Amino acid sequence: MKQPDLSIIIVSWNVRELLANCLRSVLAQTGLTLQIIVVDSASSDGSPEMIVETFPEVELVACQENVGFPRGNNIGMEWANGRTILLLNPDTVVHGDALAKMVSYLDENPQVGVVGPQLLNADGTVQSSRRRFPTLQTAFFESTWLQPYAPKSILDDYYVRDVEDGDTAVVDWVMGACLLMRQEVVQQVGGLDEAYFMYSEELDYCRRIHAAGWQVVYYPQAQVTHLSGKSSEQAVTHRHINFNRAKLRYFRKYHGRLATATLRLFLLASYGWQLTLEAIKGAVGHKRPLRWQRMKAYWMVLRSGLRPAGY
Repeated sequence: MKQPDLSIIIVSWNVRELLANCLRSVLAQTGLTLQIIVVDSASSDGSPEMIVETFPEVELVACQENVGFPRGNNIGMEWANGRTILLLNPDTVVHGDALAKMVSYLDENPQVGVVGPQLLNADGTVQSSRRRFPTLQTAFFESTWLQPYAPKSILDDYYVRDVEDGDTAVVDWVMGACLLMRQEVVQQVGGLDEAYFMYSEELDYCRRIHAAGWQVVYYPQAQVTHLSGKSSEQAVTHRHINFNRAKLRYFRKYHGRLATATLRLFLLASYGWQLTLEAIKGAVGHKRPLRWQRMKAYWMVLRSGLRPAGY
């Protein structure tokens, strides 16, 4: 049997309708032989049944628990036999011949190990999806309450704003919502670090791929709509915890104990400060249900201790 051009791995958890739309867009692609693998993390919304009934050409791996994004993709990689492998979120829609363009780009550029398309928001605007590796300075501002006060140069560098949205560019890493790589890369580097569970896993993976000598490229000639965060919206408090524990794991692996301890204390102090502000606002009667919800979430984050994932 001929080796597929592309193995597509989709890790899904309780996003049945979004997954169906994603699969329809994938099956509309032409010019490639495809292997489509859905790793379902014990969804309770009928997703596995929908796949069996509506998409018989899809290979379903039904897990008995929520295995998380990295482990789910690693499970999919064990099934994948294509010469290229695509990690694709279920809350995406692939446009035109995006996948064929990405595979062709890999074929034409042997030094490139990973390609990420231009991601679009639901309204068609460009979603930021290309990055440079974060520094410790970046970590104190990016995705914290200090972000609005960050020096412009720090976030401009991190978000690669010196590259136009429509320009192909070698970058440090691309978002994992749609990430294409060679089979050789997987064989050389291995799978994703499963200790992350969710968030920062593609950052870590691209860093390892860079260290193995491959380039990572942002390729806007291919476009994919990404309805960001639809799975994680189902567990907002856990999103806060998982995001920051993953951030701390990355800095523990690549920047050491002292940097990580400093960042962890800052993050805990930030949540403590936000909890205090929400309590004050709730006490004076301003949107009390919302304040209570946020206070509960921030308190659970503080109780978690935000220890780096896997340490």
